[in-house]
Amino acid sequence: MTVSEPEEGRQADPEGERPVPSSGLPASEDAPSESNSGLTRAYLLAQRAARALVRGVHTNWRRSLYLRVISTTLVLSLLVLVGLSYVLISEVRGGLLEAKVNAAVNDHRAGLSYAVAELQENETSDRDRLLNNIARELTSRSGETGLYGVIVLPSVSDERGWATVDEDTVNESVPERLVEQVRHSEVPDQQYHTYTRIETEDGSVEPALVVGAQLTHAYELYYVFPLQHEQEILDLVQNTVALVGALLVVLLGFIAFMVTRMVVTPVRSAAQSAERLASGDLAERMTVRGEDDIARLSMSFNDMAGNLQEKIQELEELSKVQRQFVSDVSHELRTPLTTIRMAGDLLFDDREALDGSHRRSVELLQSQVERFEELLSDLLEISRHDAGAATLGIESSDIRDSVMKAVGDAEQIAERRGIKVILRLPAEPCIAEFDTRRINRILRNLVVNAIEHSEGRDVVVAAAGDRDAIAVAVRDYGVGLKEGEEHLCFDRFWRADYSRVRTTGGTGLGLPIAKEDATLHGGWLQAWGMPGQGSQFRLSLPRRSGAELRGSPLPLVPPEIALGRNNFTSLGETSAKMRGGTEDEEAP
Repeated sequence: MTVSEPEEGRQADPEGERPVPSSGLPASEDAPSESNSGLTRAYLLAQRAARALVRGVHTNWRRSLYLRVISTTLVLSLLVLVGLSYVLISEVRGGLLEAKVNAAVNDHRAGLSYAVAELQENETSDRDRLLNNIARELTSRSGETGLYGVIVLPSVSDERGWATVDEDTVNESVPERLVEQVRHSEVPDQQYHTYTRIETEDGSVEPALVVGAQLTHAYELYYVFPLQHEQEILDLVQNTVALVGALLVVLLGFIAFMVTRMVVTPVRSAAQSAERLASGDLAERMTVRGEDDIARLSMSFNDMAGNLQEKIQELEELSKVQRQFVSDVSHELRTPLTTIRMAGDLLFDDREALDGSHRRSVELLQSQVERFEELLSDLLEISRHDAGAATLGIESSDIRDSVMKAVGDAEQIAERRGIKVILRLPAEPCIAEFDTRRINRILRNLVVNAIEHSEGRDVVVAAAGDRDAIAVAVRDYGVGLKEGEEHLCFDRFWRADYSRVRTTGGTGLGLPIAKEDATLHGGWLQAWGMPGQGSQFRLSLPRRSGAELRGSPLPLVPPEIALGRNNFTSLGETSAKMRGGTEDEEAP
């Protein structure tokens, strides 16, 4: 089946040019794109691998004293050895070349004297043959410096030269700069030398020393000394130094490892002992070996651990005695308190038959007996928390029901003070697993405290929930809390103002017990406050018992404070308008 070209495409292509596809790239362009994509992926993989390697090295460098000490020792040792090796090889090289130059200059001077004497004695003979014989004779007289080549170069163009080296390499053996120095020398027998390279019979190139001077006004005498022997000596020295240096670096690394191990092993042992001691193992002690600094550290650590264990045991015993005393006193007081309560109830029931002063005394007795009974109950509860004997009766409940019950319990107190409790509850149920009795006690305590410190303004109780947690916030617009008091308010028997009279008969243990109950649930009980702007207490609980609480659905700082709005002062004046929109949510 053939697909025909569209009419628009044929009209737009009158010259028969190949149309460009309407979508996608040509097949010839897909291959480079795939190749670039593969290169990009490879580059990204290499980059991630390099970053992981750098992070691993950095982490090990920070955590391992072994690595830092050994690496530093090896690097410093390597730098010192490189410097010493350079100085040593330079000195050896300089000494070899200096000795070679002195010997070469002496040989050249002796040969130059011999050649001059021969030329003076045989001035009338065949000069070409004489110079050839002189060159061969000088070559055969090689002495302690080893073999050398003799080259006689003409200073004028109409003369010829002689050489006992390869004629093709004469110009390469004698550098041009040396020839210029010799020819322009003002002293006839002045010797000059330089270094060059010559080609051997096997085609290799080796260093050489060239010494030259004027033989006559028409000729120059050059000695070419191969430096192969000196090069072999220098190579031997370099290889020896490199081998010794490598062995020395390895040896220093091993020494650094052993020394570091001697120091790090006791330190690690001390760190492990300290960690076990910090985790609660008070019987942990270090092993003392020897009488050095590490041994003194071990003895000091053991003394510290022993003293700490004694002090903690003393505090534990004192705490046990204190808890036992509180528990015993609370239990022992219950019997006489029950008797007093029974007698007080009889008097309170017949108070109408008494005169005014006696009736007032009976009512005061009844209220103080009730407060005393609450104090004993709180002391028993706090002693259970101190002893770790407090348990939870977990059940799935709706936090809105607990809020409504707490507000209902505080209804009479709010009515007596002319305070409205405004509820802001979600429409959907907020189900969570908690101990209903303890949570009701926490919320009742928070609401009653808010009413007592609200300075006649309304109290707002809000609840919310998310996937993992639920929260209840109790907000008042009273005196507030000073800086630092948001933590002190959970201390036992703490009061912000000791001159302030308790109007609701609190015991001073309500917030500490509430804090312990919240912690027992794995939750938070937190406070915020500012002087003159009120305070807010927030209870946050995980939905599932035993789950870790990571956040709260409600903010600890009220939104109007966080946004910088200072409109709380008009809340009491406009409470009627606010209650008009939330009439169904107010306390009964």
